[in-house]
This record gives sequence, structure tokens and C-alpha cells, in this order.
Amino acid sequence: MGKTPSLNLLKGSKTMKDTVRYVELKEGEGNHEHEPLSSGSRFFHEPGFNIYILTKIGVNSTIHIDAARDFCIQMVAKYPCFSKVVVKDKESGSMNWVRTHVNIDDHLIIPEIDQNMESGDKFVEDYVSNLTVSCIDNSKPLWDIHILNARTSDAEATCIYRAHHSLGDGLSFMNMLLSLSRKASDPEALTTLAANKKAHHHTTKAASFMSFCMVLWNTFVAFMLFVFTTMFLKDTQTPMKASPGVEDRRRRIVTRSVSFADIKLVKNAMNATVNDVIVGIVQAGFNRYLKGRYEEINSPVPENILLRAMMSYNLRASVNVDAATKNTNEDETWGYKVGYILLPFNVKNRSDPLDYVREAKAIMERRKASFEPFATRFFAKTLVPKLFGIKIAGKLNRKVYYNTTFGFSNMPGPKEELCFLQQKVTYLAPSIYGIPSGLMIHIISYVDKVTFVLSAEEETIPDPQKLCDDLEISLHHIKCSVLDKPCAEK
Repeated sequence: MGKTPSLNLLKGSKTMKDTVRYVELKEGEGNHEHEPLSSGSRFFHEPGFNIYILTKIGVNSTIHIDAARDFCIQMVAKYPCFSKVVVKDKESGSMNWVRTHVNIDDHLIIPEIDQNMESGDKFVEDYVSNLTVSCIDNSKPLWDIHILNARTSDAEATCIYRAHHSLGDGLSFMNMLLSLSRKASDPEALTTLAANKKAHHHTTKAASFMSFCMVLWNTFVAFMLFVFTTMFLKDTQTPMKASPGVEDRRRRIVTRSVSFADIKLVKNAMNATVNDVIVGIVQAGFNRYLKGRYEEINSPVPENILLRAMMSYNLRASVNVDAATKNTNEDETWGYKVGYILLPFNVKNRSDPLDYVREAKAIMERRKASFEPFATRFFAKTLVPKLFGIKIAGKLNRKVYYNTTFGFSNMPGPKEELCFLQQKVTYLAPSIYGIPSGLMIHIISYVDKVTFVLSAEEETIPDPQKLCDDLEISLHHIKCSVLDKPCAEK
């Protein structure tokens, strides 16, 4: 079996536990090209919150170096943030973005691969796992691309795109990737996102004074729960809840794809949304997984478990990829523009699998009838930093992750097959590492599939493929219940 490259072969990387060093701004070097980091970006340079976005992209043929290099050149030319480094002022401690020269070869990593290896899937998984305990040197722009021309069960080659979260949020990077790619069916046409429309925000119209009061009440309750969580309110200690220091430990990033048609079938039958169905699947999957973990220690599952997700919520006016392509003002489409929702997951055992979806629908409807993501963003990114400074704000922000069980994100993907690096894309799998949580679940749609991407810390979730199995089985049971037919165990 081929040997997985060790960390010292990941050129330009450091371990996550290394002291983060920055280019220092010396006396007389100040100029108009220095741009202060936003409060959202600044959080990701605080201790214990050194988070990277890592996206696996599978393609159906060998990736050529020239195609990868051309992509990097276009990306740097079109998006200035990829040619900036973080510069720290020695006296004030403030941080700024400063333009610098980009040597593409410093960011394009193509390891030698033994084509006779026993398992390409294990090689790619181990390679990514090694990346999750490394970081990029701050003396250069904080991104790189790894090309793995190794055949796996779902791709002929894999591109791993990695960037520091301070550069932007997940939708920023998705728009960037799509704006530099094309439809597989039409090399001249841009692809479109599954939700290629105005983003749905929590702006429920109040039809009456009472409904308006209900929106305010829901917002107040959600806001206070968020504040309490930054201070003392903790989830139940279950096998899925990580211990302190989780952000520095190795992770496994695994994926499982299911049929989008099956999810739509449940959605239409229950008059719900795709997101309602996905949350219901996760609730049911967690129920199965926790029962298995407690059986291992011969213990019953505790009653009344408090299990919540820190859910990221897009606050942009549009999620249309064309906006990123045609709009010359980068500030309109780029950056870290998300709010937070503390989403409770009911993992009690249910005799009817559809109850998981019904409960998810009720929970999501309450969230929609509030301004929770706007309120939590204002508290975390504006109010606390101004009152107490970025250091205290960073600690409180990190504590929300420590006091909840996992992170959750649901992102629309392309509706049509994508051509990336001159090859047809077989799957997209965005994820993150460095997060102070034992588990992060990203869900992304791509053509006719929905992919669950799990970023699992090895001590907290030692068997992430088992959790993937439980999620897939849960969808199968929910679908059978909708069709009112016997459900054989998958």
C-alpha cells in the first residue's frame, strides 16, 4: 500500500499547535494598501479558533498540472484576497490585509503517488486527515491546492482546496469555485446554484400585531439562549460531545451521498422543506448512533438529552453565482456574512420515523419566525467586541462551540454537472477543521445527490462511517414510512 505523505512533505505547512506567527508591520511601512481585518475575520486569528475551509472535489479524469496552475492564476487575478497576507502591527497589535507577490508554485502541491497502492480511498482520507493537523505559514497568502491523481471509488482524481476561514465564508468560496468553472454540458456557460434566487432570511411578515409580537418574542428567547450558552448553558455530556482541546486534534473527513429525489419525495409528502427533511434525518441518525455508543458501555441512553447544533446561516441578499461573476464590487459578495442559530435536536426514540421530520419542521418554523441569526451576529460580531474587545469576544464565541455538541451547515450546490480544472466533477465535499467542536456536518446538493460531509475528531467520533450509515438508514426508514410500505433494514 502506498505511504501517505507525512506532514513534513506538506510544503509550507505547520502543525496546528505551532505558535502562529505573522508578518510584522515595521515602522514607516504603513500605506493605503493596508486593509484592516473585519471583526469576523479577526476571530479566526484568535487562539483556539484557527479554522480552515477544506473542500474535496472529485473529477472523472487525471488532473493536469497546467490546468491547476491556470486556475490558480485566474483565481488570484479575479479575487484580490488571495494575494494578501496578514500583517500585524508591532505596537497596536492590529491586523491588516496587505497585497503581496504570489508565487503559484508555493500554493500548488502535487505529491508523488504510488499508482499500485492497495486503496486509493484510504490514501485520500489519510492525506486529508494529515492536513487537519497542519496550517499554512502566515508569511504567504493563506490558501493552497493539493492535486491527488489517485483513483478512488467515486473519482479518478481528487483536488483538495484549502483556505483559511478569515478569507471568507463557505458561500464566498463556493461562488468563487463556480465562477471559475463551467457547465459540463456547455463549456461557455456558468452553472447555477440549487437555490439560485434571493436568499430566504428570517423576515417573516407579521400579518397582525400578535404575530409581530411573536416574532419579537421568539427572537428575544433565541437571543437570550445564545447569551446564556456563551456563559454557562451546556449540552448534556454524551459520547458525541468533545473534550477541551478538540480544535488541535486530528480529524477524519468522510462523505455519504443519498438521492435528492428521495429527500424531495419526503418533502412533498409532508409539506415540508428540504432543510426540514435533512434536519429530521440527522435527528433520527443521531438517535441510532447514540444508542449504539451507549450499548458499547452497557448504559441506557439518558432521558431529556440537551443536544444542539451551532448552525451557520447565510445573511446575503442573494446566493446567485452570477452576482459574484458580474459584480465588480468584491465587498458585495465576499467575506464572512453569516449569523448563528442554536438548533436543538430531539434524539428521543420515535416509533414513527416521520415524527423526526415533523419535529424538525416545527423547530425550523419557530426559527423562521424570528430574527435570530441577525441578533446573534450583532451580539457576537459587534456588541461584545466593542464593549470588551476582540480577545474576550473570541473566547465567548469559542465557548458557544464548546457548550454545544456539533456544528451544522446546509449549503446549496450546482444544479448541473460542473466542469472544473477541465474535468467533469463527480462530487463536491466542503468541510472545515480547527473548529472547537468534535463534529461538523456540512450538507451540500450536487445535481441529483445530497452529500453529508462529516468532519469528525477521532477521539469524539471514532467511527464516522458508522454515523454515515445511520444517517443513510434513517432516510431509508423515513422514505418507507412515507410510502407506507415495510422497511427492510439496509
